Amino acid sequence: MMKRRDFIALIGGAATAWPVAARAQQSDRMRRIGILMNLAADDPQGQTRVAAFLQGLQETGWAVGRNLQIDIRWGDRDAERNRKNVAELVRLTPDAILGTTFPIVMALQQATREVPIVFAGIIDPVGAGLVASLARPGGNTTGLAGFEYGMSAKWLELLKEIAPRINRVAVLRDSFTPVGIGQLAAIQGVAPSFGVELSPLVVRDSGEIEPAIAAFSRGSNDGLVVTISTLAEVHRDLIITLAARYRLSAIYPFRIFVKSGGLISYGPDIVDQFRRAAGYVDRTLKGEKPADLPVQQPTKLELAVNLKAAKALGLEIPPMLLARADEVIE
Repeated sequence: MMKRRDFIALIGGAATAWPVAARAQQSDRMRRIGILMNLAADDPQGQTRVAAFLQGLQETGWAVGRNLQIDIRWGDRDAERNRKNVAELVRLTPDAILGTTFPIVMALQQATREVPIVFAGIIDPVGAGLVASLARPGGNTTGLAGFEYGMSAKWLELLKEIAPRINRVAVLRDSFTPVGIGQLAAIQGVAPSFGVELSPLVVRDSGEIEPAIAAFSRGSNDGLVVTISTLAEVHRDLIITLAARYRLSAIYPFRIFVKSGGLISYGPDIVDQFRRAAGYVDRTLKGEKPADLPVQQPTKLELAVNLKAAKALGLEIPPMLLARADEVIE
């Protein structure tokens, strides 16, 4: 996790962080990159992702203050704020923009067809209509897909492995995230084979999360799957607290949930995706067209387990699962 002061220091000190020889590989002409984040400015996870992106740029020879200017806007899941952020960044005529989440990237596409847009962590960019295909994106947009629907089925499999007695599972999803339907459908497709009764919990904002979870919960054989959405990320502490309060064995999409006290997570290394996205921005700055850069699929999936959370639920983690875990938090 990155502290705010460290994050600010990274941006301010990037100009001197790399050897002159590396920086000399790039043109001395100042380039401008916009970054549109869906999280709040003080969210440590958001800062970590931006820091990974900036480090990736440094590794390709770009130096903030020398040949690179960065403009960052934070959305905090506020649709109106995101619209203003998009308009502001496009008016600055950047050489490329890094966008996150479907609503932000869609708004960017509506605002400009000229500025290269690189995304990170987008679920099903073809189905969402952001690109024509993975191999040939077309238009001015490409990037890294953060998820494929088969992972959703894996969530239920892992949940049953870590808590085999569960027979009722709630699936928490954000009604404003279109791909949440696909995530739920993938879980529904395998639920019968695990002998699990599913209860979709569709929420619109943080105020609906606790009533939905409270209404579902009945006993120790209940579980919870938290699908990927900005709502879940922004309110992860609330969801983790509720899962513990109602004694729900819960699985989450990102490692940050487990670091924050959640039981288990399985999903892409989203920070690595932001680091890799810098490579695509570098290529667009060197003249390549987003239309010719294939959308990359997740290459690194992480499994994390929190033993303290497991103990609080009275769960004994199978040794084979612990052996497969990328991180075990004690």
